[in-house]
Amino acid sequence: MICFIDTSAFFALLDSDDANHNPARNHWNDLLSDGTMLTSSNYVLLETMVLLQNRLGLAALRGFHEDIVPLIGVEWVNQEIHSAGMAALLSSGKRALSLVDCTSFEVMRKLGIRKAFTFDRHFKQQGFQVLA
Repeated sequence: MICFIDTSAFFALLDSDDANHNPARNHWNDLLSDGTMLTSSNYVLLETMVLLQNRLGLAALRGFHEDIVPLIGVEWVNQEIHSAGMAALLSSGKRALSLVDCTSFEVMRKLGIRKAFTFDRHFKQQGFQVLA
């Protein structure tokens, strides 16, 4: 099984003050022990890194980069996925939806991934199975 990991899950995992920290830690441990293939996109990783640096500092960013990123398969967003995500975002009419979300949905569909480790409600609204 493959599971896509979103920024909200990464951040909750690394921020012990986050309301979702304990569920995130439990899901993370379960995913690792089950041998689930973990994947994300370069857009999600960038978004996560910016969030970590701004909110938790460089030590948290370093820990993410050195300890977590090596465990994740990274799907690089190409022009086709970026354009499809941008079109979906603009046609959605939803201000709270982001380009990163829309490209994540495109990546998941392209790879046939149905399960997402996320605390973002948009994934469930798009029909994906959510671990949260």
